[in-house]
Amino acid sequence: MRIAVIDLGTNTCNLLVAEMSNKDFKILHQSKQLVKLGDDKIRDNEISPAATERTIDSFRMHKNIIKEFNVDAVRVIATSAVRSADNKVEYLEKLGEESGWLVKVVKGEKEAELIFEGVLLAFKKLETTAVILDIGGGSNELILAKDQDLLWKESQPTGMARIINQFELSDPIQKNEIAILEKYFAEQHVNTIIRCKEQEVKMLVGCSGAFDTIADMIDGVEPGEKQRTTQEIKLNDFYTIYNKLITSTREERIKMKGMDHVRLDLIVPAVILIETLVKTIGIKKIVQTDFALREGVLYELMHKN
Repeated sequence: MRIAVIDLGTNTCNLLVAEMSNKDFKILHQSKQLVKLGDDKIRDNEISPAATERTIDSFRMHKNIIKEFNVDAVRVIATSAVRSADNKVEYLEKLGEESGWLVKVVKGEKEAELIFEGVLLAFKKLETTAVILDIGGGSNELILAKDQDLLWKESQPTGMARIINQFELSDPIQKNEIAILEKYFAEQHVNTIIRCKEQEVKMLVGCSGAFDTIADMIDGVEPGEKQRTTQEIKLNDFYTIYNKLITSTREERIKMKGMDHVRLDLIVPAVILIETLVKTIGIKKIVQTDFALREGVLYELMHKN
């Protein structure tokens, strides 16, 4: 069976095409389109007309790719920006009319579960207690897990598109602004931090997004050039990238090897969030994975019988 999974996020609309057989799978295609649902209207909990048009365009492009693979089913999942939008009903109706697809809006708790299941596809099981982090444009999901068990989960509307709209950040970011963001992230994710300290968590699993960019910069490869199921990001390497990014201007980031242009504005607050958690929890090891929500949808389809 061939399945297409579309993850309509706050910043990008991501497509995964995979073939499933006997609880096994093979990824056939991955791509993304920039939709920027988190443009300046996100402050008003609205999806702008321009963002709606960008979504429709992205659906058309994805539909052309899906046709080439002769898929049996399409699943479309929408996350933070859509679930918090006051005009989501009109937005979803327009998407349905234009595409013929039913867009399912998932709650933050369900999004965290799907991310955890995507991580299970990559790791099979987590040998040690770990905190899983998925940094989104609209929300961040944090999941505490061990073996194949989900121990704790939270979804907070602290995604990077919301951050850059909420806080006035300089170019390059200033030390006092970094301190403000660190304090904000620590307060917003205090429950996860407390639980991680209680469980003496030392490993952070970073899902896709900003972690892909960090790994690409470390490896010196272009975005999307290297597919990774799991890859360790050594703390020294992370801090090298962290220091490079927090002292950089937007113009300098454009020229950096491995920098995904989708993340030019989002990557700086993202690494500040990661560093805050590493420092506050006492993380000793970071492992990056390409697997997240879309792969979680695959996991559920493979295990539903």
